[in-house]
Amino acid sequence: MADRTKTPPPEEIVPPIAAGGLAGFIGKFTVVFGARRELWITFLLKFLIYVAYSVTNKTMVLWLSRDLGFSDQAAGAIVGWGWAPAMTVFTLLAGSLTDAIGLKRTFYLGVGICTVARAVMVTTTIPWLALSCGVLPLAIGEALGTPVLLAATRRYSTTAQRSMSFSLIYMVMNVGYLAAGYIFDFVRRSSAHFSLLGFEPTTHQQLFMVSLAIEIIIFPAIYFIRRDEDERAKSQARSASLLGGLAQTVRQSATETVQLFGRLIGQSAFARILVFFLLIGFLKAIFLQMDYVFPKFGDRVLGMGAPVGRLANINGWMIIVLAPVVGALTQRFSAYRMVIIGGAICAAGVFIMALPTTWFVATAESGFGQWLGHSYLGLDGAIHPYYIMTALYLVVFSVGEAFYSPRVYEYAAAIAPKGQEASYGALAYLPFLVGKLLIGTAGWILAAFVPEHGPRRPELMWLIFGLAASVAPLGLIGFRRYIRVPEAGRDASV
Repeated sequence: MADRTKTPPPEEIVPPIAAGGLAGFIGKFTVVFGARRELWITFLLKFLIYVAYSVTNKTMVLWLSRDLGFSDQAAGAIVGWGWAPAMTVFTLLAGSLTDAIGLKRTFYLGVGICTVARAVMVTTTIPWLALSCGVLPLAIGEALGTPVLLAATRRYSTTAQRSMSFSLIYMVMNVGYLAAGYIFDFVRRSSAHFSLLGFEPTTHQQLFMVSLAIEIIIFPAIYFIRRDEDERAKSQARSASLLGGLAQTVRQSATETVQLFGRLIGQSAFARILVFFLLIGFLKAIFLQMDYVFPKFGDRVLGMGAPVGRLANINGWMIIVLAPVVGALTQRFSAYRMVIIGGAICAAGVFIMALPTTWFVATAESGFGQWLGHSYLGLDGAIHPYYIMTALYLVVFSVGEAFYSPRVYEYAAAIAPKGQEASYGALAYLPFLVGKLLIGTAGWILAAFVPEHGPRRPELMWLIFGLAASVAPLGLIGFRRYIRVPEAGRDASV
């Protein structure tokens, strides 16, 4: 006879009806306090993994040019057409791999690959070795972490905790981004010189050493994750033929991907949402330039070691505050309309960087300019007008991002045919892929208008970026009647 007193798994527990009023509101936040330890470890892993990734991301183009000797054009192409797209492609395959070998094994595999790859990037300045044994494997290792962390958040949270858990994982990601910005500036401004057994790391290798140290810390954190019964059984079943399981997973993922696009291509909404995501890619390219273009711009225009990390953190702080507020206030409006509004605001923000610097000299000398430069950024002496312009640009851009970015994913889900929500949701990765391909051309723009040596016209570079960002809102408006698809539960006029 079955044991009817057996406690159901957390997934099957029906959450009690929340209390009303202030107690109910507070309860929505405190519901995670009783979560399994694995969920808290997942939050810790998200923070550590994102700090290591973000520090590496900000350092990549500087390291490629100054340590490995690549030109602006070559460094931009390696990042935009190699490193970044490779991560996206491997991320799409990593979900099936996680299902095949389990969460804990995938965690170990990804962190192990990242550790070896970062060690190579720290210790060598031989270009072919650094790229083939460092950058490419690192893209694979980083890609393994993305779906694993999302799957772990879902698996280790109950139904009542799930919504808040995913909100917290997003917040933790942004906190990791902020921490990386401060670490990036601290290491660069410290200008430390030391020797380890005859090895004298450059500033960029020191930044990679920080990422490597964080990666090593992740190992013991993974150890404390307990495997569920189904994952333990899956692990035992596959332990004898791991490589065979991996090969089978790759083949299965490729087959399923081809079948997925085969189904989607035949649908009338597919071509329209594809154009929609291609246009959004121009906004994502502007977001990505903060890691792949802005560090070089800062060093060349604002001075070597400019605190570009702290400047970029303005975006992180604002998104943490604005995203939930804007989302709550604009729920009744269609996702398509909010994406247009947000995209227009983002593009307007970029044009601030193309204005004459003389317009902002008075602001740089004002109380606000002195606080921004001396208190927040820790600068000495006169404040360059571009610090003020960058701060204003990021404030405006962050407002626009809070409007459009979350609604892109909502739009994909809202127009998806019933039963194909996941397939359409997967297409939401396309804007980042398009943005990464576009940012691959930024090296040529940087070399033309903000070269390492010679006359510079940064305002023209930012004008090009502003025009590129404008492609998204203008395209969404101009092709609205052709690409907009009715959203489930929304009035098209709103």
